[in-house]
Amino acid sequence: MDWSIFIVFMAASCTAAATGSLFPPDGWYRALNKPSWTPKDWMFPVAWVTLYILSSVAATLVAGREGVGLALAFWAFQIAANTLWSPVFFGLKRIRAAMISLVVLWLAVFGTLVSFWLMLPIAGWMMVPYLAWVSVAGALNWSILRRNPDAVATV
Repeated sequence: MDWSIFIVFMAASCTAAATGSLFPPDGWYRALNKPSWTPKDWMFPVAWVTLYILSSVAATLVAGREGVGLALAFWAFQIAANTLWSPVFFGLKRIRAAMISLVVLWLAVFGTLVSFWLMLPIAGWMMVPYLAWVSVAGALNWSILRRNPDAVATV
């Protein structure tokens, strides 16, 4: 594995993480009606650090392969899409718009997973936890949207 390439992917991931840390859960979020299966607040940073490392390793593994352009374009798209949710949900308090951003993120992660899988199956497998976590986040966002009609701002 080329560590210099890994560091670049991790730097991009850290940028996405920084956006999330700028908009942490606040009193508005704590007051929302959430399902009983809502992950604890401490689980989110632990999950994201793990997912960022896995996705960066996966990207590093495919980076040196021939014909990797589409796969890395999907990776770049998913990390860019990743930066949107926290500012939209926690910053703007736009639950519906955040749901739309999660759908875009899910599609981008799925595209990354498939394109990585076609390049190197182990790299695709490394994206499976990311897709699972974004699926949980989407289900949570959807549940919050349905349970809090008065807290929903316009898109």
